[in-house]
Amino acid sequence: MPPRIALIHAVTVAIEPVREAFRRLWPEARCTNLLDDSLSPDREADGIITAAMTARIVVLAQYAADCGADAVLFTCSAFGAAIDEAAALLALPVLKPNEAMFEAALQAGDRIGMLATFAPAVDGMEAEFHELAGRLGRSGASIRTVCVPDAMAALRAGDAAAHNRLLAEAAGTLGPCDAVMLAHFSTSRAETAVRAAIGSTVLTSPAAAVTKLRGLLGAG
Repeated sequence: MPPRIALIHAVTVAIEPVREAFRRLWPEARCTNLLDDSLSPDREADGIITAAMTARIVVLAQYAADCGADAVLFTCSAFGAAIDEAAALLALPVLKPNEAMFEAALQAGDRIGMLATFAPAVDGMEAEFHELAGRLGRSGASIRTVCVPDAMAALRAGDAAAHNRLLAEAAGTLGPCDAVMLAHFSTSRAETAVRAAIGSTVLTSPAAAVTKLRGLLGAG
Protein backbone atom coordinates (compact mmCIF):
# COMPACT_ATOMS: atom_id res chain seq x y z
CA MET A 1 0.00 0.00 0.00
CA PRO A 2 1.37 3.50 -0.80
CA PRO A 3 2.78 5.49 2.13
CA ARG A 4 0.45 7.60 4.21
CA ILE A 5 1.63 11.21 4.59
CA ALA A 6 0.19 13.45 7.29
CA LEU A 7 0.11 17.10 6.27
CA ILE A 8 -0.17 19.49 9.20
CA HIS A 9 -1.33 23.02 8.37
CA ALA A 10 -1.51 26.29 10.29
CA VAL A 11 -3.20 28.28 7.49
CA THR A 12 -5.81 27.23 4.96
CA VAL A 13 -3.94 28.90 2.07
CA ALA A 14 -1.15 26.30 2.40
CA ILE A 15 -3.42 23.32 1.73
CA GLU A 16 -4.04 23.54 -2.00
CA PRO A 17 -0.40 24.16 -3.02
CA VAL A 18 0.82 21.00 -1.32
CA ARG A 19 -2.11 18.98 -2.61
CA GLU A 20 -1.25 20.14 -6.12
CA ALA A 21 2.40 19.18 -5.60
CA PHE A 22 1.40 15.67 -4.55
CA ARG A 23 -0.97 15.33 -7.51
CA ARG A 24 1.84 16.31 -9.86
CA LEU A 25 4.84 14.60 -8.26
CA TRP A 26 3.53 11.71 -6.17
CA PRO A 27 -0.13 10.99 -6.88
CA GLU A 28 0.06 7.51 -5.34
CA ALA A 29 0.76 8.88 -1.84
CA ARG A 30 -2.15 8.77 0.60
CA CYS A 31 -2.37 12.25 2.12
CA THR A 32 -4.28 13.23 5.24
CA ASN A 33 -4.75 16.78 6.50
CA LEU A 34 -4.70 18.30 9.97
CA LEU A 35 -5.51 22.01 10.25
CA ASP A 36 -5.16 24.15 13.37
CA ASP A 37 -5.81 27.67 12.13
CA SER A 38 -5.18 29.14 15.58
CA LEU A 39 -1.46 28.35 15.30
CA SER A 40 -0.56 31.17 12.93
CA PRO A 41 -2.28 34.05 14.79
CA ASP A 42 -0.99 32.71 18.12
CA ARG A 43 2.56 32.58 16.73
CA GLU A 44 2.22 36.16 15.47
CA ALA A 45 0.85 37.36 18.81
CA ASP A 46 3.51 35.62 20.89
CA GLY A 47 6.38 36.79 18.70
CA ILE A 48 8.43 33.71 19.61
CA ILE A 49 7.97 29.95 19.67
CA THR A 50 6.90 29.39 23.26
CA ALA A 51 7.07 26.15 25.24
CA ALA A 52 3.30 25.90 24.97
CA MET A 53 3.47 26.31 21.19
CA THR A 54 6.14 23.63 20.96
CA ALA A 55 3.97 21.27 22.99
CA ARG A 56 1.08 21.83 20.60
CA ILE A 57 3.27 21.04 17.58
CA VAL A 58 4.52 17.85 19.25
CA VAL A 59 0.95 16.78 20.05
CA LEU A 60 -0.11 17.27 16.42
CA ALA A 61 2.82 15.23 15.14
CA GLN A 62 2.20 12.48 17.68
CA TYR A 63 -1.48 12.38 16.74
CA ALA A 64 -0.53 11.95 13.09
CA ALA A 65 1.81 9.10 14.01
CA ASP A 66 -0.89 7.45 16.13
CA CYS A 67 -3.20 7.59 13.11
CA GLY A 68 -0.75 5.49 11.09
CA ALA A 69 1.26 8.12 9.19
CA ASP A 70 4.48 6.93 7.56
CA ALA A 71 5.78 10.51 7.52
CA VAL A 72 4.70 13.97 8.68
CA LEU A 73 5.09 17.19 6.72
CA PHE A 74 4.38 20.53 8.35
CA THR A 75 3.36 23.20 5.85
CA CYS A 76 3.83 26.40 7.89
CA SER A 77 7.31 27.87 8.02
CA ALA A 78 7.04 29.70 11.36
CA PHE A 79 7.55 26.72 13.69
CA GLY A 80 10.96 25.33 12.80
CA ALA A 81 12.40 24.79 16.29
CA ALA A 82 9.18 23.18 17.52
CA ILE A 83 9.11 20.84 14.53
CA ASP A 84 12.70 19.84 15.29
CA GLU A 85 11.58 18.77 18.75
CA ALA A 86 8.72 16.72 17.32
CA ALA A 87 11.10 15.07 14.86
CA ALA A 88 13.46 14.10 17.67
CA LEU A 89 10.66 12.36 19.56
CA LEU A 90 9.09 10.33 16.73
CA ALA A 91 10.46 7.29 14.95
CA LEU A 92 9.32 8.40 11.49
CA PRO A 93 10.31 11.22 9.13
CA VAL A 94 9.03 14.60 10.29
CA LEU A 95 9.88 17.36 7.81
CA LYS A 96 9.96 21.09 8.26
CA PRO A 97 8.37 22.92 5.34
CA ASN A 98 11.54 24.39 3.91
CA GLU A 99 14.45 22.06 4.60
CA ALA A 100 14.26 20.34 1.21
CA MET A 101 13.98 23.70 -0.59
CA PHE A 102 17.03 25.02 1.28
CA GLU A 103 19.01 21.95 0.18
CA ALA A 104 17.99 22.54 -3.44
CA ALA A 105 18.90 26.23 -3.21
CA LEU A 106 22.39 25.44 -1.91
CA GLN A 107 22.89 23.08 -4.82
CA ALA A 108 22.18 26.03 -7.15
CA GLY A 109 24.81 28.36 -5.70
CA ASP A 110 25.78 30.68 -2.85
CA ARG A 111 23.68 33.78 -3.60
CA ILE A 112 20.15 32.94 -2.52
CA GLY A 113 17.12 35.21 -2.47
CA MET A 114 13.89 34.54 -0.60
CA LEU A 115 10.43 36.06 -0.97
CA ALA A 116 8.28 35.84 2.15
CA THR A 117 4.83 37.07 3.11
CA PHE A 118 4.65 36.18 6.84
CA ALA A 119 7.19 38.25 8.79
CA PRO A 120 7.29 36.12 11.99
CA ALA A 121 8.71 33.23 9.97
CA VAL A 122 11.65 35.07 8.43
CA ASP A 123 14.22 35.12 11.26
CA GLY A 124 13.77 31.42 11.98
CA MET A 125 13.98 30.49 8.31
CA GLU A 126 17.17 32.47 7.80
CA ALA A 127 18.69 30.83 10.87
CA GLU A 128 17.74 27.38 9.52
CA PHE A 129 19.27 28.25 6.16
CA HIS A 130 22.59 29.31 7.69
CA GLU A 131 22.65 26.28 9.98
CA LEU A 132 22.16 23.95 7.01
CA ALA A 133 24.77 25.80 4.95
CA GLY A 134 27.27 25.39 7.77
CA ARG A 135 26.56 21.67 8.10
CA LEU A 136 27.08 21.26 4.36
CA GLY A 137 30.35 23.16 4.40
CA ARG A 138 28.80 26.14 2.61
CA SER A 139 29.34 28.83 5.22
CA GLY A 140 29.94 31.36 2.45
CA ALA A 141 26.36 31.08 1.24
CA SER A 142 24.22 34.18 1.77
CA ILE A 143 20.49 34.76 1.84
CA ARG A 144 18.62 38.00 1.20
CA THR A 145 14.95 38.12 2.12
CA VAL A 146 12.23 40.50 1.00
CA CYS A 147 8.99 40.20 2.96
CA VAL A 148 5.75 41.30 1.30
CA PRO A 149 2.98 41.08 3.91
CA ASP A 150 0.51 42.81 1.58
CA ALA A 151 0.71 39.75 -0.66
CA MET A 152 -0.49 37.50 2.16
CA ALA A 153 -3.29 39.94 2.94
CA ALA A 154 -4.36 39.84 -0.71
CA LEU A 155 -4.32 36.05 -0.77
CA ARG A 156 -6.37 35.78 2.41
CA ALA A 157 -8.86 38.17 0.81
CA GLY A 158 -9.15 35.83 -2.17
CA ASP A 159 -7.07 37.89 -4.62
CA ALA A 160 -4.43 35.40 -5.78
CA ALA A 161 -3.61 37.53 -8.83
CA ALA A 162 -2.59 40.47 -6.63
CA HIS A 163 -0.58 38.11 -4.41
CA ASN A 164 1.36 36.83 -7.40
CA ARG A 165 1.88 40.29 -8.88
CA LEU A 166 3.23 41.73 -5.63
CA LEU A 167 5.72 38.90 -5.26
CA ALA A 168 6.85 39.22 -8.87
CA GLU A 169 7.44 42.94 -8.32
CA ALA A 170 9.40 42.26 -5.13
CA ALA A 171 11.57 39.69 -6.88
CA GLY A 172 13.13 42.45 -8.94
CA THR A 173 14.53 44.06 -5.77
CA LEU A 174 16.54 41.02 -4.68
CA GLY A 175 19.49 41.66 -6.96
CA PRO A 176 21.58 38.91 -8.60
CA CYS A 177 20.71 35.46 -7.23
CA ASP A 178 21.68 31.91 -8.10
CA ALA A 179 18.21 30.86 -6.95
CA VAL A 180 15.12 32.54 -5.51
CA MET A 181 13.03 30.68 -2.95
CA LEU A 182 9.33 31.27 -2.37
CA ALA A 183 9.34 31.05 1.39
CA HIS A 184 5.98 29.51 2.25
CA PHE A 185 3.73 26.83 0.83
CA SER A 186 1.18 29.54 0.11
CA THR A 187 3.65 31.59 -1.95
CA SER A 188 4.33 28.72 -4.35
CA ARG A 189 1.31 29.78 -6.41
CA ALA A 190 3.40 32.79 -7.53
CA GLU A 191 6.10 30.60 -9.10
CA THR A 192 5.17 31.32 -12.73
CA ALA A 193 4.87 35.07 -12.18
CA VAL A 194 8.16 35.32 -10.29
CA ARG A 195 10.05 33.22 -12.84
CA ALA A 196 8.75 35.43 -15.65
CA ALA A 197 9.87 38.52 -13.77
CA ILE A 198 13.46 37.46 -13.06
CA GLY A 199 14.26 34.66 -15.53
CA SER A 200 16.31 32.62 -13.04
CA THR A 201 15.87 29.51 -10.89
CA VAL A 202 12.77 29.71 -8.68
CA LEU A 203 12.24 27.09 -5.97
CA THR A 204 9.07 26.24 -4.07
CA SER A 205 8.76 24.42 -0.77
CA PRO A 206 5.88 22.06 -1.69
CA ALA A 207 7.63 20.60 -4.74
CA ALA A 208 10.95 20.20 -2.92
CA ALA A 209 9.31 18.63 0.14
CA VAL A 210 7.26 16.12 -1.85
CA THR A 211 10.32 15.11 -3.85
CA LYS A 212 12.36 14.59 -0.68
CA LEU A 213 9.63 12.59 1.04
CA ARG A 214 9.24 10.34 -1.96
CA GLY A 215 12.95 9.61 -1.84
CA LEU A 216 13.00 9.03 1.92
CA LEU A 217 10.20 6.50 1.73
CA GLY A 218 11.74 4.60 -1.16
CA ALA A 219 9.11 5.50 -3.72
CA GLY A 220 11.58 6.60 -6.40
